[in-house]
This record gives sequence, structure tokens and C-alpha cells, in this order.
Amino acid sequence: MGKEEKQHWVGQLRRHLGQAKTLRAAARTDPRDAEDRLSLRAWQSDRLAATYRDLLDSARYHDAARFFLTDLYGPKDFSERDHEVERILPTLSATLPAAGIRTVALAIEVDALSEELDAAMVAELRRARAIASLTEKSYAEAYRRCGKRAQRELQLKLIGEVGEALAALTRKPLIHAALRIMRAPAKLAGLAELHAFLENGYDAFHKMGDSAEFLATIATREAAILQRLYAGTARPFDLPDSD
Repeated sequence: MGKEEKQHWVGQLRRHLGQAKTLRAAARTDPRDAEDRLSLRAWQSDRLAATYRDLLDSARYHDAARFFLTDLYGPKDFSERDHEVERILPTLSATLPAAGIRTVALAIEVDALSEELDAAMVAELRRARAIASLTEKSYAEAYRRCGKRAQRELQLKLIGEVGEALAALTRKPLIHAALRIMRAPAKLAGLAELHAFLENGYDAFHKMGDSAEFLATIATREAAILQRLYAGTARPFDLPDSD
């Protein structure tokens, strides 16, 4: 990855940080927004845990599945991690390898897009007066009313790209040592969340080994669920074959 491509990912990182920050600021204007978004994300987290129970129960895939469900796409508030990245972006662009910058940029793009999609879902669920007692049916109806299919498909594509980027990092021998050395300094510098994201992802993918089957499983299941949701299929999360 050359200098120009590295600068491209720094620019992408800066842009998506701004988007995520703006969306979070809008959500904080009304205390109900934060509460409703937490309710939605908790429901989504439970759904993901059910869909990927087999991966979570697998000795090989557990850590990678847990990383996807908590550190990448889940109910966790990523604002502190994003604030850390924004604060040290000039230093980050000078010291972090290009592959690491790309990984962080993709993850924050997922974050910004998830903020946008969750805000739209909360608005639809409120209109239906369904936010307080979410069900599979009310979630699916709100999902369809939101539209945004292109954004949903992009979200799935980006999640796969983050996984591929993490897998690529595990093939760089110096990354592992660098993350270990950086742990204490990162904490002292107030960068614990950013470092934890990178280290957790690296460790999970390194332990798993070949990530092809894991990433293909997520891509296949989520694409099938997306199709069933937009088609209005009854019980959209009950996939006929999820082996």
C-alpha cells in the first residue's frame, strides 16, 4: 500500500469520523433518542447472538464472533474510540501502518453508517409506537418502511471488508509485537479504546486462522436475512439452513 493510498484512507477516516460525530450529536439533543437507540441496539445484539450461536459456541470461532458482535457491530458506544482517533489522527497517520489505518477507517465507516440506519429505525419504530416493546414483526415492518436497501447492502459489504482487513493484519509479523508494546503507552495516552479495538480484532483473527469460512458464513446469512426482511417473509431470522 503506497503513500497515496495511505493518504486516501486517512481522508476517508477523517470524513467518516465527522459523519459519526454529527449523527451522535443529533441523537443527544433529545434524551429519549439515546434511550431508544440503546433499546434498538440491545435487541439487534440479541438477534445477532441467536443467528450466530453456533459460531459463539465454537472453540475456533468464538473470539472472532464475539469481536464482531461487540467491537464492530453491537450495542457498545463507540464514541470514545472515535474521539481518540480524531484526537491523534495526525500522529496516527504518521505512525500506524497503512493496513492498520485502512482497518480503522473501515470500522469507523461501519460505525457512521450504523448510526444513520439506527436513527432511521428509531424514527420508524416511534411512528409505529413499537420502540418500547420490540418484536420480530415490528422490527421487520420498520426495516422495510425505512427503505435504505443500498445502505444496508453497503453495511454488509463493509463488515466483510473489516474482517478481510483484520485477517490481512494477522499476516504481518511485526503487527503482533507492535500491539503488545503499544498497550501500556496507549493506556497512558488515553487511547485504550482504540488500542483495544485493534488488539482484540488482531487476537481474535490470529487465533481463528483461516477466516474464509467465518466471513462467508456471516456474509451468506446476513444477505439471506436482508432479502427475507425486504420480501416480507414471515419469521425472517429463521433461516432454513444456517450450517
